[in-house]
Amino acid sequence: MKPNPVVWFEIYVQDMARAQAFYEAVFQCRLAPLGAPEGEASDYQMLAFPGEMTTMGAAGTLCKMEGAPSGGGGTLVYFGCDDCAVEQGRVAAAGGQVFKPKFAIGEYGFAALVTDTEGNMIGLHSMA
Repeated sequence: MKPNPVVWFEIYVQDMARAQAFYEAVFQCRLAPLGAPEGEASDYQMLAFPGEMTTMGAAGTLCKMEGAPSGGGGTLVYFGCDDCAVEQGRVAAAGGQVFKPKFAIGEYGFAALVTDTEGNMIGLHSMA
């Protein structure tokens, strides 16, 4: 396995516009439409987070696919932040909920756990 093995992520949603508004408000970014792949995945609707494929970290999308549930999964995606309390502070106003406010994780910095408008829990991580 390569170091930093996660290379892509998809956060499944039921209401793309609602989810887009949540993520753009919390992370103060714009998500961009990403064309669906050809073949069996041609019914995907995707909005991409800002990213560069040549730098460290994983790129990914919000993804709406017929029959794919959102919320309650078993995978947790952590978004890197300068101070995770800042993004945490935007969650409620964007329609989400704070599950566990910013907490220390020792030498690894700090984290917060929040739930988006679609029932997906995501992590926020920072060193400060």
